[in-house]
Amino acid sequence: MENNLNPSFEITFTRAFDAPRELVFKAWTELGHFAKWWGPKGFTLEVVKMDARSGGEFLGFLTSPDGNLVMWRKFAYQEVVEPEKVAYIQSFSDEQGTTVRAPFNASWPLEIMNIITLEDDGGKTVLKLSGNPVNASAEEQENYKHMAPMLRQDLEGTFNKLADYLVSLN
Repeated sequence: MENNLNPSFEITFTRAFDAPRELVFKAWTELGHFAKWWGPKGFTLEVVKMDARSGGEFLGFLTSPDGNLVMWRKFAYQEVVEPEKVAYIQSFSDEQGTTVRAPFNASWPLEIMNIITLEDDGGKTVLKLSGNPVNASAEEQENYKHMAPMLRQDLEGTFNKLADYLVSLN
């Protein structure tokens, strides 16, 4: 299956971390790190499976602070290059890892390609993320574009959690 990406619907995000690139890469690819910070602020992550390599998969679920919302997520890792790149297709799923519609919007794209690059900046790390809907209908692409401000807010909260986690390791 060919991935049909539309760059006009790309969301980009850049963040600098006061941590070496190798550590930031490990935070994205090692279960012991990833489970401690990934997801929106206040949510907890339970990882069922994590094989962060090209061709590998991730399956886990996020639980809201009040415990009333549980969202399963899966990643299909497309390209993992230590310590510089993690590219994966992210989707909502059920407990078995079958792709399902987002619980908050029936017209949300089923799959989002996320590409994360990590650049060394004198001992600090500059993370760049780009996200695009994959094989999305025009309606799904418009919903993704419309939700960009909320997505950026969620990314900011997630990356604040990552920054705090990296600081806690020093």
